[in-house]
Amino acid sequence: MGRKTSQKMRELHRYLGFFLAGIMAVYAISGIALIFRDTDLLKQEVSIEQTVQPQLSKSEIGPALNIKKLEVERNEAGTYYFENGSYNSLTGEAQFTKMELPYLLDKLTHFHKAKSGQPLFFLNIFFGVGLLFFVLSAFWMFLPGTKIFKKGILFSAAGLLLALILLFV
Repeated sequence: MGRKTSQKMRELHRYLGFFLAGIMAVYAISGIALIFRDTDLLKQEVSIEQTVQPQLSKSEIGPALNIKKLEVERNEAGTYYFENGSYNSLTGEAQFTKMELPYLLDKLTHFHKAKSGQPLFFLNIFFGVGLLFFVLSAFWMFLPGTKIFKKGILFSAAGLLLALILLFV
């Protein structure tokens, strides 16, 4: 039975690996891009003109324009000025610039960050379960007691230790 289970795990590992190869590439690219989300790397400046509800208070402008941490710098004759833009409280017109990733890279990063209310979250769960399967099925690739299996256990322990050190440092 041990040999049959090992063979089945190897097959599942192989075919699931082929199936998830494209998804893994997307997650790898978007994950690398997300590391730099607090910088303007790969981003381009986009000018936005938007009309929202007039007569918003200072604290309501940011959420209405979908700008996090918006701070109004000054108010002149009903026009609120903030970094990279302005909001006319009389008309509700806002003009501002912001830095955005190119279209395709933006779509990839949203794919990576899908939340539970979005349809893509099912794919994220499937992908996470698939990665956990890869972790577990890797231990069926070689027979226990062999030199390569023992070496694999040492490498696995070293990888886990490195991840824990980086997590808590």
